[in-house]
Amino acid sequence: MVKFPSTQWFDAVREIYNSDSSLHSGGGGACHTRTGLRIGTEGYLIVFDGLECSEARPAQTEELDTTDFIIEMPKDRWCEMVANIQTHGHADLDHTLNSLDLSQEDGIARSPVDDQYRQDLFYRYNQNFQDFFDASSRVPTALD
Repeated sequence: MVKFPSTQWFDAVREIYNSDSSLHSGGGGACHTRTGLRIGTEGYLIVFDGLECSEARPAQTEELDTTDFIIEMPKDRWCEMVANIQTHGHADLDHTLNSLDLSQEDGIARSPVDDQYRQDLFYRYNQNFQDFFDASSRVPTALD
């Protein structure tokens, strides 16, 4: 079992996502973005190049501030989403990134440099990210 969040967890999800072409249909398939994830106090950098996630690793705030956008939620909210994906094989309608974004007054995605074009990449590539996280249903996950 792999702990969420961790480099090992993201690597396991990347391997599944990159090797299963059925997961590459979102947003027309290709996704080009450097994205920050803020999971409570932890930061991660996720890089998509075309049809694959080329990198997923821990990142400090300074590096996250150079990304196209940051998806930010309290750790318990992230864990709730991942647990839902583990239970159902994919996020149910209340636990997709899109529904979580819409349920928050200020949303869960923001541009670190207040650039609306870069923040809009979240909406453009939203399905790619959902497919990525849905791939985690195949990774035995420990949530703490």
